[in-house]
Amino acid sequence: MLVDTPSKLTLVEDATQALLDWAADVTESDATIFHKAQTLATRLGAHYRADGLTEVGFWTPELTAEVIQSDRSIYLEVFTPLEPIDFRAREQLTRWQRERVSLAHQGEYTWGVIAGMRPGTREQAGSFYWLRYVDRQNQVHTLRDVLAYSMPYGIFAPAELYDIDRVQRQRTDLDYFCQTGDQTGALPGQLASDVENPPPRLPAPHCILQLHVNTASAVGTLEGLAQIYRQIAHKLRQNEPLTLAEQNYIGYDAVQLLPIEPTIEYRWDENNIAHEFFALWADNTDVTYSELHDEPQEVPITLRKPITQNWGYDVPILGSAAINPALLGSLRPDELIDVIEELHNFPQGPIQVIYDLVYGHADNQCQFLISPPFLKGPNMYGQDLNHQHPGVRGILLEMQRRKLNTGVDGIRVDGGQDFRFFNPLTGIVEQDDAYLMAMSDVIQEIGGYQRLMFTIFEDGRPWPQEGWEEISRYRELIDLRPESYQWGPLIFAHNTPVLKHFWDQKWRRVCEVMSQGDRWITGCANHDTVRRGNQIDPEGPINWHLGDTLEEVLKNAYDNPATKLWVYGFSPGLPMDFLNATFRAAWGFFRNTDERYGVKVASEEMGFLDWQVTPEYYAQPRHFQRLKAMGFAELEQLRRFAKALQVTMVESDYDLEIVAETCRRCFDGEVLACANPRLQQAKETEARSTFLEQLDVPKLKDFAKAFMEDCHDFAKVDYWADHLKPEQVAFNQALRQYRVAHPWLRENLEERDRFNRISDEESTLFYGLRTQPSEDVDDTSPSVAMVTHMGGKPLTVTLADWLQLDLTEWRVAIQTPGLNLEDDAESLRAFELRDSQGVLLEKIVKS
Repeated sequence: MLVDTPSKLTLVEDATQALLDWAADVTESDATIFHKAQTLATRLGAHYRADGLTEVGFWTPELTAEVIQSDRSIYLEVFTPLEPIDFRAREQLTRWQRERVSLAHQGEYTWGVIAGMRPGTREQAGSFYWLRYVDRQNQVHTLRDVLAYSMPYGIFAPAELYDIDRVQRQRTDLDYFCQTGDQTGALPGQLASDVENPPPRLPAPHCILQLHVNTASAVGTLEGLAQIYRQIAHKLRQNEPLTLAEQNYIGYDAVQLLPIEPTIEYRWDENNIAHEFFALWADNTDVTYSELHDEPQEVPITLRKPITQNWGYDVPILGSAAINPALLGSLRPDELIDVIEELHNFPQGPIQVIYDLVYGHADNQCQFLISPPFLKGPNMYGQDLNHQHPGVRGILLEMQRRKLNTGVDGIRVDGGQDFRFFNPLTGIVEQDDAYLMAMSDVIQEIGGYQRLMFTIFEDGRPWPQEGWEEISRYRELIDLRPESYQWGPLIFAHNTPVLKHFWDQKWRRVCEVMSQGDRWITGCANHDTVRRGNQIDPEGPINWHLGDTLEEVLKNAYDNPATKLWVYGFSPGLPMDFLNATFRAAWGFFRNTDERYGVKVASEEMGFLDWQVTPEYYAQPRHFQRLKAMGFAELEQLRRFAKALQVTMVESDYDLEIVAETCRRCFDGEVLACANPRLQQAKETEARSTFLEQLDVPKLKDFAKAFMEDCHDFAKVDYWADHLKPEQVAFNQALRQYRVAHPWLRENLEERDRFNRISDEESTLFYGLRTQPSEDVDDTSPSVAMVTHMGGKPLTVTLADWLQLDLTEWRVAIQTPGLNLEDDAESLRAFELRDSQGVLLEKIVKS
């Protein structure tokens, strides 16, 4: 494909003046300071217009008369490729035309309308851009577009101008938005609370599949995910059988993606040009104002395909309206639209798409990327965002609006408890519930049709207060917005069903789910809880009735038939599964994006080797290639080093110099500085690798990165497809179908319903009886009865006695794999249940 020679950039004076006049009118209006900022934010970033011009705007509060050299030393630097870009190439040296054009500075904003910029499309690269200014010390500074639509080479590269309007016009799911939306006429940036007749809010789904794009397909991209659903849809239309793996993706009417925003990147304290994704070799950062009007320059740029691996929650906020390029096989934003189109047009009915939005905190790396007013100080994750600043608040809501306009149907707000501020009027730190409500009220517009999102909040307040697990209500935001949902107490972070008596100890929370859980997300496995399983001490009180090995225990705990039967067949609320758990695939907190804390994070994940990896898995040539190349030929050798690393990290207070020295002496056979018996047990007596003999801080960091990347590859669900059991896959799918067919199950239990447990030191059973809510209840009312063995030794069940049932009026609806109860009254009168077994009965409705 040929690339046209870029046109010379020019600032279009009259169009720029019109933009400045509009901004001045907004600023001088009678609107509140926030509403002004909210309106101005709708035109920030870079927008390719229908007339072929490009409108750009930046919020630049740091640019004051005391900082900048002159008003004309603020300029847009634009890079336009002079040859086709191969977006799939691992690395390529490319030629670009670089130009600079001065922009207009007005108050806290910088604006311009430019001729000559090329828009990106699915087929070709657009112009890349960022804002630069020269300060009074003649130093050049770079400001990036916080609201960019496309960032194919990551957060430290310039953003790409993209023709988003063209993408929207070419959608194949526009009929879906026509059917589910309304033409209410809200203006861009307005919230539902700002308009007299807000658009319709999308209804809640029946069950949700949560997945991590990087591990949800063999290629680990949105493109790969779209291909999976495209293939499934084709088979369904042709009445062809699905594989076991394909069956794990369907039966849900919503898919929730772990965060797909650009994440932090691997950075060294020194020069990063040798490994960064957009390596500008001739930066010429000593440019002065007098050089701004030079002719365009040709510059060489090395492009590297982004390879960041992250669970998605380490965000820099910059670019959150765009997509993490590591999730894009083609590096084109169209891939996300492709996934949404496939799901909206699915032959079994539309599947909603839910985004996981992370706006409660930012990783420390954000300090190099966004303006200081965005931040108000450090926290345990990195930095608190300054939601109370009108400019920041307006931009964050606009960032969300642009992301929603890709066509999503719902949002999950991560860490709602983190949205806090000091209120000088009350003198206390308060929750910013008004901002959380605003997130729920952002209006989406596609094809002229507007909608409000189905909303889920994750909020564990008063976290991180001591004892929060026992006192969190998980109700505050439901009380404020009754149509919203919250993560309930049993799917929140610290869910460890591998432990003995887990469900017995959680009985109070279980009862809360049954009595008030209709607006809670329910279930057992999610991205965080499965990770917590890896962190449990293998020597602790494990429920060995779940399996003979740690791996069996973990997988049976998080994809547990009895728990699934209770959640889907009997419990109120909205069930959610995690794809890696239903595949019984590996999972953990894997990221190769952090040089500074990489060893610390890796040391906290070393339990993964005990709980998820067996010698047989490790021996396979496809697995753990990086660690094997370092000399860890056997899993047991790796585990011993991992334990030594884990202990010394804690005992040295994470001092890497001490850790490297201690571990090196440990594996060299010297006496350890500390007398910790676990370290002594970890002492290597076999042949030592060069890596261990020469262990230092850089090698520790190399090890942490290799560990993360090997574990990440091991967790891709395609590998685990061959391990799936037909009976378990069919059982899980039958439960999803049952839930969809019986929507009344999501309602809270009523007074006439029953739910109880049988519990002692040896076993825990749940059982109950419920009837479809109705004013008039009679013999024809749909009813279900359930009993599930939630842990421990086998027990004999006499459900008819416990619930006073006439078993001739009941039949088996679903039973767990391997139970094999006959569907007759005599067989159901008394039967044995083992750990993880259960049965759901339904009343035979009289005609």
